[in-house]
Amino acid sequence: MAKRLQKIIARAGLCSRRAAEELLRAGRVSVNGQAAKLGDTAEEGDAITVDGKLLDVAPEAVYLMLHKPRGYVTTLSDERGRKTAAQLVEDCGVRVFPVGRLDKESEGLLLFTNDGALMQRLIHPSGEVNKTYHVTVCGALDGAAERLGALRDVEGEPIRPAQVKVLRCAEKDALLQIVIHEGKNRQIRRMCSQCGLEVLRLKRVAEHTLTLGSLKAGAWRYLTQEEIQALKGSEQA
Repeated sequence: MAKRLQKIIARAGLCSRRAAEELLRAGRVSVNGQAAKLGDTAEEGDAITVDGKLLDVAPEAVYLMLHKPRGYVTTLSDERGRKTAAQLVEDCGVRVFPVGRLDKESEGLLLFTNDGALMQRLIHPSGEVNKTYHVTVCGALDGAAERLGALRDVEGEPIRPAQVKVLRCAEKDALLQIVIHEGKNRQIRRMCSQCGLEVLRLKRVAEHTLTLGSLKAGAWRYLTQEEIQALKGSEQA
């Protein structure tokens, strides 16, 4: 994504945007070896020099939310040729990485960013960040919420207690809301299996301070400034 050179120079910390405009007017800035003028733009990967010295330009932080559909794996590439969630956000124009994961048959909110520091804070277990799922199950429905909430291990692996409530219960299936703050592999599916339940559908509807809302499956959007501030604030509290 092309940006004005004065903005890039100012963001790199060399000087203010107004001072960067003066540098451009004075012919002291080049892009890929070509003299630049006020109003010119540059893209990520361009070599920008000021007075012959290469400008150290950090990529702009990008934060976006994808509604991952079922059938996509949460990897940047897949050696087996399967569809990846990363392919759905390629048109954002920046290399971004998924924060956590959703398994191939799960769907819902998946955060992407190139802010490595924030990513590590969000996925580290010490963050204890809530993740909310709507899970449609069948099987041993009587007392299912209580059994799931009472679990303290899954297949011998210790887990923190989940918050579980019934949103809807029919004769053959039920819709549960399950809140966890761990990221163990296929944790909810394994919990359900251990409690005699089969997962028919698993959808993440909220994570941290973010909610999926009405975002359609396969679509993505940038986070708002308010969402970014709340997300960072929730991790720094």
